Amino acid sequence: MAEASYPNRPGYLQRETEAGLEAQSSDSHGATLGATDGNAGRNLKEWLREQFCDHPLEHCEDTRLHDAAYVGDLDTLRSLLQEESFQSRINEKSVWCCGWLPCTPLRIAATAGHGNCVDFLLQKGAEIDLVDVKGQTALYVAVVNGHLECAQILLEAGADPNGSRHHRSTPVYHTSRVGRADILRELIRYGADVDVNHHLPSRVPSPSSRPLTSLVVCPLYISAAYHNLQCFKLLLQAGANPDFNCCGPVNIQGFSRGSPVCVMDAVLRHGCEPAFVNLLIDFGANLNLVKAEGLDTESTGRVKVNPEALQMFKEARSKWLASPRH
Repeated sequence: MAEASYPNRPGYLQRETEAGLEAQSSDSHGATLGATDGNAGRNLKEWLREQFCDHPLEHCEDTRLHDAAYVGDLDTLRSLLQEESFQSRINEKSVWCCGWLPCTPLRIAATAGHGNCVDFLLQKGAEIDLVDVKGQTALYVAVVNGHLECAQILLEAGADPNGSRHHRSTPVYHTSRVGRADILRELIRYGADVDVNHHLPSRVPSPSSRPLTSLVVCPLYISAAYHNLQCFKLLLQAGANPDFNCCGPVNIQGFSRGSPVCVMDAVLRHGCEPAFVNLLIDFGANLNLVKAEGLDTESTGRVKVNPEALQMFKEARSKWLASPRH
């Protein structure tokens, strides 16, 4: 089979977003990314190659392996990887035909959602947790782009379900934000840390750990903020801390003024339905952390507190405070 080539189509380019691919039309002069002349885009691509590619420019000109991963051309991948020269480049980060960010073939295939190519590249020795220049792993970009099959293949092959400590986000955080309970379930099944917080220097608590000063970085918080009940429940069932969703030290005094001081406070302030409150109660949240007098059903900022949820919380806290252990 003849090896395929994938040139850019005139007037239509691809540029990298945080983890995915976004179509971008060019004007009649071929300007992209704010460029003002036809050569600017090519010059930027050459600069990226020079700065971030793994090999000298003359060795990065042949991007057939990366291009085949992008379009899901498994036959071309098989053909190319029979050659020793391409086998040695399987983990090479290169600027490919339709991309700007230097990536490995595995990262490209995972972004595009080509599960068969992801599986084949892994079989041929692709490094599973190799990060790109943004600190993103193949699993992370598969998750961000919503590719469940690719995520499953990578996890089964041993990918770190927590992503990379070099990136500020995690697969668990992203799925919690967008409500992909199906992917979150797989991450948890393969041991993802539901209390991950990359703003802390380590996932393991220690006396020297910098304390948490914002809930915004926590999966439970973000799933509540976006009203993703199923993800919220999965996180709690997997052992997420129901108060702060953090395994390290917490400095409530360091929280910004007016921000939620615990997950229950966030649930109420974001107008979540009673089911969120009920789950936190069931999983042992400390109901005394919330200052109920500061809440009302009119408004807390831009969101109205759900009156049924607030009533459920107040009744539960009254019983909780009246119990002998408190």
